[in-house]
Amino acid sequence: MSMLPQSPRVLALANQKGGVGKTTTAINLGTALAAIGERVLVIDLDPQGNASTGLGIDRRNRDLSTYDVLIGDCSLAETIQDTAVPRLWVAPSTMDLLGVELEIASRSDRAHRLRKAISELAGQGRQVAPTDFTYVLIDCPPSLNLLTINALSASHSILVPLQCEFFALEGLSQLLSTVEQVKAALNSELSIHGIVLTMYDSRNNLSAQVVADVRETMGDAVYDTIIPRNVRVSEAPSYGKPALLYDLKCSGSQAYLRLASEIIQRERTLRGVAA
Repeated sequence: MSMLPQSPRVLALANQKGGVGKTTTAINLGTALAAIGERVLVIDLDPQGNASTGLGIDRRNRDLSTYDVLIGDCSLAETIQDTAVPRLWVAPSTMDLLGVELEIASRSDRAHRLRKAISELAGQGRQVAPTDFTYVLIDCPPSLNLLTINALSASHSILVPLQCEFFALEGLSQLLSTVEQVKAALNSELSIHGIVLTMYDSRNNLSAQVVADVRETMGDAVYDTIIPRNVRVSEAPSYGKPALLYDLKCSGSQAYLRLASEIIQRERTLRGVAA
């Protein structure tokens, strides 16, 4: 496959474990990046469609979705919808994604369907917005299936949310192994952008121990920013809003703003090294 275009920067949010804050991070990191001036597209690749719902896209208003993109019925540009957040757009998903693996399994380009769609979008961006996107965040399903493989094949980097719980590191080695396989076979540019610790509870000694263990194991791959367990962040999706719109001043919203700044700083460092 040809080299990935350098703009937009494409990050897959992936962890085969469910309930680690992956979709919450996609929604709120996307909002935080938009809040500090980036132009962000969230691609919902999870059949549950929670990122779409959390960004205010009603299930009845998803006539075209990422399913249609992957089976080749429409372009990614045709699926994109505005959100209530300036500079933030979403390509929604539907439950149809559950069957997409069977539909594209026999195609030779089955692992590159999303990559092709994003590459085409780079030339179509002006139909969607005045200027092209600077970041694309892909919310992956909680499994290492063909949908996740498509996301990793299409991405420059992977961002891994890890919940501050006893088994946080369990399964991480499997994910890292999959990343290496994708890198070897499908996308030589893929790297680990970082690991973000989520649902941290300062009242819980276990949370502090998990943070220490993950930092010892993964070193500099772990972001400095830790996302706290926060009621306001949990409430926000039921209102179809990112936490930053629901309650900007809550600890969770502020943490996602810090994470967005840290990610941009890492990007600058990565590009500086590349240059």
